[in-house]
Amino acid sequence: MALSGKLSTEIVIHAPAGKFFNLVSKSLHQTQNICERVHHTKLHQGEDWHSIGGSVKHWSYVVDGKVTTCKETIESIDEKNKTIKFNFFDGDISQQYKVLKLTIQEIDNSNGSVSAKWTLEYEKINDNVEAPYGYMELYDKSTKEMDTHLLKA
Repeated sequence: MALSGKLSTEIVIHAPAGKFFNLVSKSLHQTQNICERVHHTKLHQGEDWHSIGGSVKHWSYVVDGKVTTCKETIESIDEKNKTIKFNFFDGDISQQYKVLKLTIQEIDNSNGSVSAKWTLEYEKINDNVEAPYGYMELYDKSTKEMDTHLLKA
């Protein structure tokens, strides 16, 4: 059984182009007020929530029915391709995964619609750990809640 892998999901959103990427790249701390499963976020280290590699955030959220905690840093932000890459570590994450990295991309589709693509790269600590399917469910639900919020804004 492979210890590492990649999961991906793409969800059509209805908010105008650019709004979803703006939320995840510049206002991610607001998700605790938007997404039911995100309980708490706080800046753990650094002065800017959205600096690349310069800040560490602490998250508390629900995955697979359990409250889960981790820390997160931003690895890169690509404004042109509307892509942001995160690294998750410590807390409950480190008990299951050696590596857990998330890429979020807003995609302008050829038919005029917009999608949010979530890609999760992982390395499990052993064969007894399940692939992070619960995270994909979290991202699906959170995307829909963020989209609803952006449509109201």
